[in-house]
Amino acid sequence: HASFALRDANFETIMVNCNPETVSTDYDTSDRLYFEPLTFEDVMNIVDVEKPEGVIVQFGGQTPLNLADRLHAAGVPIIGTSPDSIDLAEDRKRFGALLDDLKIPCPKNSSVTSADEAKAVAKQIGYPIIVRPSFVLGGRAMAIVYDEASLDEYMRMATDASPEKPILIDKFLERAAEIDVDAISDETAVVIAGIQEHIEEAGIHSGDSSSVLPPQKVAEEHLDTIKHYTQLLARALAVKGLMNIQFAIKDDRVYVLEVNPRASRTVPFVAKATGIPIAKIASLIMAGDRTLAEFNLPEVLDVPRVFVKSPVFPFKKFAGVDPVLGPEMHSTGEVMGVGTSFGEAYGKAMEGAGLDLPRTGRAFVSVNDTDKGQAVKLARRLSKLGFSLVATHGTAIRLREVGLECESVFKVNEGRPNIADLIRQGEIALIINTALGKASFYDEKAIRKAALQFNVPCVTTITGAEALVEAITTKLQEEKVIVRSLQTIHSEKSIANDATRS
Repeated sequence: HASFALRDANFETIMVNCNPETVSTDYDTSDRLYFEPLTFEDVMNIVDVEKPEGVIVQFGGQTPLNLADRLHAAGVPIIGTSPDSIDLAEDRKRFGALLDDLKIPCPKNSSVTSADEAKAVAKQIGYPIIVRPSFVLGGRAMAIVYDEASLDEYMRMATDASPEKPILIDKFLERAAEIDVDAISDETAVVIAGIQEHIEEAGIHSGDSSSVLPPQKVAEEHLDTIKHYTQLLARALAVKGLMNIQFAIKDDRVYVLEVNPRASRTVPFVAKATGIPIAKIASLIMAGDRTLAEFNLPEVLDVPRVFVKSPVFPFKKFAGVDPVLGPEMHSTGEVMGVGTSFGEAYGKAMEGAGLDLPRTGRAFVSVNDTDKGQAVKLARRLSKLGFSLVATHGTAIRLREVGLECESVFKVNEGRPNIADLIRQGEIALIINTALGKASFYDEKAIRKAALQFNVPCVTTITGAEALVEAITTKLQEEKVIVRSLQTIHSEKSIANDATRS
């Protein structure tokens, strides 16, 4: 989109990419295509030949962002957000000092280079912590750590993933809601393109979490705080182009988790939902062709329906892999569901991702102690929808205590026939299975693998289970699926806006 917009503005565009699966490497997307690795040496070779007026690093994720400093030092003209601002957002100490100046809260954090340092910081911050190497892609080697023994083991592995960079340690906010914000900014204006609420709690990689636009459960006061912090950060970082901020809400307080001064993977989703070509606008701003104020956009872009983004996973192709979600990214694609309600949109997204939602059958529930209260509510809803309940011993006792009929089943290591056997025999229609404690037991892995093999919907977070039950409820109430194209949805919005103005 950036390439198309710049061509329309009479710029010659040069694309450097090494991904054969992307439309950007089609021969007619840009004027010149270099199918080369994104390394400093390869990019410098191209710069020496082409001598470009400007280089955009915002649209390729973390890889080109990591090159910005070296390219700038070599005299390459980086346009858009400056390399110094990129470093300010990426460097833990500089960014922490900026947040302190702006009085924006963030989880306690530090960076370390050795196991001893890590243990000292963990004691000071308090477990659980989230640990990750700096400047890596897709949450690689990121983990939630609950004790010192696990931290020792992690530090040995993480230094292999990123040997020259420090390890980042943050306090992990358990049971926090996570929010993703995409914004466009320059010296004339800041426009919030989308505020997405993650369906899974904080701790699941943002690329693996389903999200909904507009937010469904976030209080208005928290939305106002998020908008205020976004404006402050865009100005303080002197962002020119796109930026992405991840927030967490815990105990009625909004925290900033991280700021990426670049386009995030959610930009195409937000552009489709709002009907505004935000990548095109950002590229024209970066090239100095127009200012953001000239586009006359509202401070926050609105959406005409409920839009749900859901990840698609490759688990089926890898025999033996455990499909439980965590801080490291696993998804390989995304789908969009659109509806007039959250349940309709989420159900369409799930079916788009290849999951058939059951209308009836046996629902298996096995959750950790902290999730049992929510599991009771979900089990009651499933029972009213006509599902019969099956649970492991501990969860079954809790469900019977509140008056629900529930069949007990053996765990995998307790005997036969067990829950994995029932899944293989096609007797389970839906699985709600949240991980117990810091590690997934053999039993849980066997359940999830059987679900994957036999295409049974299986959710591993209680928030994901709530969303799934909502989608099933909507599906049972609807006689047929209503399909509308994005063009129709946005043309209806335009007609409604015109009618309001007149």
